[in-house]
Amino acid sequence: MAIAATISHSVTPVTRRSFTPTNLLRSSSLSYSSDIAFKSNLTLKSTNFRVSATSMSISAPEKASRASFLDRKESGFLHFVKYHGLGNDFILVDNRNSSEPRVTPEQAVKLCDRNFGIGADGVIFAMPGINGTDYTMRIFNSDGSEPEMCGNGVRCFARFISELENLQGKQSFTVHTGAGLIVPEIQDDGKVKVDMGEPILKASDVPTRLPANKDESVVKSELDVDGVKWNVTCVSMGNPHCVTFGAIEGRILQVDELNLAEIGPKFEHHTVFPARTNTEFVEIISPSRLKMRVWERGAGATLACGTGACAVVVAAVLEGHAARNCTVDLPGGPLDIEWREEDNHVYMTGPAEVVFYGSVPL
Repeated sequence: MAIAATISHSVTPVTRRSFTPTNLLRSSSLSYSSDIAFKSNLTLKSTNFRVSATSMSISAPEKASRASFLDRKESGFLHFVKYHGLGNDFILVDNRNSSEPRVTPEQAVKLCDRNFGIGADGVIFAMPGINGTDYTMRIFNSDGSEPEMCGNGVRCFARFISELENLQGKQSFTVHTGAGLIVPEIQDDGKVKVDMGEPILKASDVPTRLPANKDESVVKSELDVDGVKWNVTCVSMGNPHCVTFGAIEGRILQVDELNLAEIGPKFEHHTVFPARTNTEFVEIISPSRLKMRVWERGAGATLACGTGACAVVVAAVLEGHAARNCTVDLPGGPLDIEWREEDNHVYMTGPAEVVFYGSVPL
């Protein structure tokens, strides 16, 4: 069965950001500083989500094109906005009229496929709030699994809500997630600051089967992965993280030299992590700057992981490597992380950007 899809690529004025559509038009000489729209007629084969472009055109959108796009309610179509937080990209879906996701985990896998689908690390649903919260956020990973929370995803979620609700200026709201209450705040500069709550350190709650070695926590503990012994600290930010600053007997970790695709799955599926785990490999630049690469549970190697950056700072403080206020460099860019002593909460600040608007038949 052949079906058609439309993609609208929106770019904000140059005072906010600029865009060079080199990947779409294969031209490094084209750049735009005003809103433009890319429209492509695509043939999608529903059996395996094959996509083949048949035409492409560029046209100036009408005024309020974003609002009109987000207001579309045609049955049988999924209207979405693709966002990214430092390259960690998501398909955002307006699901505020239902507590059931508009797509299944199996459909999410196809949508996230970077060759035969839209391409993303996950699908995020903006849903009605529960237990007194303003909204609920649910996520399906690119493998169809559902994580408790996602730090970069919640920043994208916040920007999506501000667009849906036409919010202006500094705004905050409450979000129910699988990890509990999350409070994002949109800053005047467009970045999003998120109160990620308190880190969970009790080994059984992370969860990990590694024996606690500091109170009830696992801090700088030994983990054998294929005969190599690593120092690891286990932290949950509502989802499990295993943080390592290097092997016990080895030189200082150089994260750019890691074969993440080889080592990452061995950590994720290790028997000491009953719910699997996200894994962060960290290089210490200074007490206020850390560099990390991440293997995400259910998504693999990604350009950024917000909860992972939070877990890294908590682990670095516990192991005595860093201060409570750090910049964490990820492949997609930096995040500012603060673990406040006063309330024990972790605060994450970083960007979230629109990539494009699109529609696909369901």
